[in-house]
Amino acid sequence: FIRSSVIGTLIGIIPATGVSAASFLAYSEAKRFSKTPEMYGKGCVEGIAATESSNNAVCGGALIPLLTLGIPGDAGTAVMLSALMMQGVVPGPTLFTDQTGMVYTIIAGLFFANIAMCILGYAAIRGFAKIGNVSNTYLTPIVFVFCVVGTYALNNNILDIFMMMIFGAVAFFLIKCDFPMPPIILGLILGNLAEKNLQRALVISNGSISIFFTRPISLVLIIISVFSLLWPIIHPLLKKKSAEK
Repeated sequence: FIRSSVIGTLIGIIPATGVSAASFLAYSEAKRFSKTPEMYGKGCVEGIAATESSNNAVCGGALIPLLTLGIPGDAGTAVMLSALMMQGVVPGPTLFTDQTGMVYTIIAGLFFANIAMCILGYAAIRGFAKIGNVSNTYLTPIVFVFCVVGTYALNNNILDIFMMMIFGAVAFFLIKCDFPMPPIILGLILGNLAEKNLQRALVISNGSISIFFTRPISLVLIIISVFSLLWPIIHPLLKKKSAEK
C-alpha cells in the first residue's frame, strides 16, 4: 500500500501521465518485490492492492500541479480546472495567498470524500465482488465489442480496428512467450508523450541535443534511466562476484 501510494502520488504530480501508467508501474514493482511473483496474474490480492492504491493516489498527486501551477495532471483535474475557473477561481502560484480559504475548502472536501468512498466501498463490497463471478463466455465478447467500438470512435477509421486485431495477436504470442506486459503497456501509454516532449525540447534548443546534457535535471534523469536499463545486467554480475568471495 505504502510503496504503491508513493508511486501513484509521484506519477500524479507529473502532468498528463494518468492512472494507467501508475497502475502498471505499481503492479510491476509489487511483483518485483514479492516473494511469490508467480501468483500475480491469478487474482493475487497484493497485485490488486498495488494497482488500486496507486491509481487512487494519482488523484491527490495531480492536484499539486493544478493548484500550484494551473496545469491539470489528468483528465479529472482538467474538468476540475474548468469548474474552478467558472467559479472565478484561477489556480496558480497566487491561489494560496489570494484565496487561502478556497484551498483549504478543497483539501477538506477531499478528506471527507475519501471517508464517503470508504463507507460506500464497505457497504457495496459484496455486490461488487459478484462481478468477478461473471463467466468469460459472456465477458470476453462484451470486452471485444467495447474494444472495437472504442478503437473506431478514436479516429473513425476502420483500419484502426485491423491494427488493433494485429497487435492483439502479437500480444497473445508475447504472453505465451512470457514477456512481461507492464513495460510494453507503459511504453504504449508514455511513448506518445515522450515523443511530443522530445520534439518540444528540440524546438526550444534549435535542434541541439546538448540541452539534455547541460541542464542538471535532464542530465540526472538520463543517468537514472541508463542505470535502470543496465541494472538487470550489472546486478547478476555483482551477485556472482559476491558469491565467489
